[in-house]
Amino acid sequence: MAFVSRVDVTEEAADLLRRLTGQHGPLMFHQSGGCCDGSAPMCYPDGEFLTGDGDVFLGDLEVGLERAVPVWMSAFQYEYWKHTHLTIDVVPGRGSGFSVEAPEGVRFLIRSRLLTDEEYALEQQD
Repeated sequence: MAFVSRVDVTEEAADLLRRLTGQHGPLMFHQSGGCCDGSAPMCYPDGEFLTGDGDVFLGDLEVGLERAVPVWMSAFQYEYWKHTHLTIDVVPGRGSGFSVEAPEGVRFLIRSRLLTDEEYALEQQD
């Protein structure tokens, strides 16, 4: 079974995730694709946002913690992004009040690139 990495994290975002984990415990991301702030990756205490059949697991972010940070996306949104690799980054500014980084004066965002031909070919083997 071939594995294509779907998600990554910048070092700045990893630093923030380590700090936020110290404050909130294990974390998770969900990308809903909704309007306004819903189009940003939302970071929650793990289990606070319930995932189900309408969500796709994209992978885990290894940020140097005991437990990786899982990343989920709504299946509807995944249909638009299935040919991309996503990197979670952090920038100054106010994000959603629902995401744990909001009080920090920063917000998470997604940077994307198309899968390479090699990555796409590996994915088609699954």
